[in-house]
Amino acid sequence: MQTLWKGSISFGLVNVPVKMFTATEDKSISMRYIHKTCSTPLSYVRKCPTCDIEVEWEEIARGYEYESGRFVLFEKDELDSLNGEVNKEIKILDFVALDEIDPIYFQKTYYLSPGDTGANAYNLLLESLRQTGKIAIAKVSIRSKSSLSCIRVIDRCLVMETIYYPDEIRSIAQIPNLPEQIQVNDKELTMAKMLIEQLTSPFEPEKYKDDYRAALLDAIQHKIAGEEVKIAPEQQRTNVIDLMSALQASLEAVKTPSEDEGKTDKKPKKKVKVLS
Repeated sequence: MQTLWKGSISFGLVNVPVKMFTATEDKSISMRYIHKTCSTPLSYVRKCPTCDIEVEWEEIARGYEYESGRFVLFEKDELDSLNGEVNKEIKILDFVALDEIDPIYFQKTYYLSPGDTGANAYNLLLESLRQTGKIAIAKVSIRSKSSLSCIRVIDRCLVMETIYYPDEIRSIAQIPNLPEQIQVNDKELTMAKMLIEQLTSPFEPEKYKDDYRAALLDAIQHKIAGEEVKIAPEQQRTNVIDLMSALQASLEAVKTPSEDEGKTDKKPKKKVKVLS
């Protein structure tokens, strides 16, 4: 696994040298834009409309448009000096409980391994977080971008999650048509809670598959072999019924084997569409 970043975690006067690795990978299937007429891949070109020429990376600066058509320019080293990139430090600010952070704040996950000389300090921080049940809130700069982050423990590894700053989270007040007061039918609520209970199980991530990616890979292989790709028609949903009946049908469909013991009629239940 390729090292993405080298630096250290600091809390108080303790310094923990670490190496950073990307914990996740995007397995989306990349598609190119193709000119249908000649099957040539199309490319994106950085072209200046004023000079009418293609622009090389070394001729590009960053600019902020403070008025329409007027920019202030920054070179890369100016931006780096502002966000502390040269410090290579993950500075811990506070320790909090993980369940105090809403998942909406989380962005991207990174694994942290001990630096070449930091095994003892790494182990100390890891075990301290594990035994206290806390996570660390920290600031870090990665690739010229300053981020808020949290550091927690997964198995034998320190893990850093970049998280959004509070002003980057849009207010729920901006969402239209939200109910002023939540009112539900008591019987429907009871059945909905029963359905949730029936469908509740331990989180087992390995049982979830990317069906779209699998289907697309299969279609690609058929295309390569010169075969026609046939798409099965989507099943029509029938039985437009009321919410109560939909809940009842759902509960019947998820009954445990012990509840169905002795029954011979195991026909699958039809999907229902709720008439709201």
